[in-house]
Amino acid sequence: MPNERRYVIRLGCPDRTGIVARIAGFLADAGGWIVEASYHTDPETNWFFTRQEVRADSLAFEVDELRARFGAVARELSPAADWSVVDTGVRRRVVILVSKEGHCLYDLLGRVHSGELDVDVRAVVGNHADLAPITRAHGIPFHHVPFPAADAEGKAAAFAQLRQLVDANTPDAIVLARFMQVVPPELCADWAGRALNIHHSFLPSFVGARPYHQAHKRGVKLIGATCHYVTAELDQGPIVEQNVIRVDHKDSIADMVRKGRDIEKVVLARGLRAHLEGRILLHGNKTVVF
Repeated sequence: MPNERRYVIRLGCPDRTGIVARIAGFLADAGGWIVEASYHTDPETNWFFTRQEVRADSLAFEVDELRARFGAVARELSPAADWSVVDTGVRRRVVILVSKEGHCLYDLLGRVHSGELDVDVRAVVGNHADLAPITRAHGIPFHHVPFPAADAEGKAAAFAQLRQLVDANTPDAIVLARFMQVVPPELCADWAGRALNIHHSFLPSFVGARPYHQAHKRGVKLIGATCHYVTAELDQGPIVEQNVIRVDHKDSIADMVRKGRDIEKVVLARGLRAHLEGRILLHGNKTVVF
């Protein structure tokens, strides 16, 4: 049943014998009905990763008690364990940050409106007001926060206002849908593991501004897009999703931009879905996506 309530359990810890047996035994003893299970070990770091989905109605207790019980198991497996338990019955909250480019926002709002992406978009915040009408047409609040180009003090004040608007909604994901502003390090730290960016190139190629212009100048035959977590290092965060499309010598910069927009939309939607479904486990600057 695709809409049944489930608990999603994620764990990362140093690898050793018996981890899978311990988790399976814990869930079996609790009456947990596992409907999906994924495992991976990184041989370079000796780090173990798993994601489990359990039918909520198979357990005699609620998610808070599951967290308490599984937390004890995780600490038993390793003091360094990184773990979480998420209830799919709780609708996930999202705030979207935009600038003038609307294609990624249009796509996400369309997926939400059709029910394909079942999330609660709490707000859209833009450093320009161009996308206010389409946002409000979907019944979603739009907040305009101008960012002065050459005024460091004014930009700091704008980011302070942005932080207040975002944090007031306690989002599970902050989506930079072509926001085109460099997020300050302290905000990257506060939003770590929740802020997702779409970059319009196949990273690590062509970081920073105007990647299509860089790609055209270099004469590449493939262009792409990358969804990654936001970190203090520009366009260097852990990569969640990527895709490419072929171009050739006949394509102008405008052609590349047009083709690239299609890739950007799909890559961002896939990355956001993976994040909201708890399919991403972070370890350093890399991801495991189940």
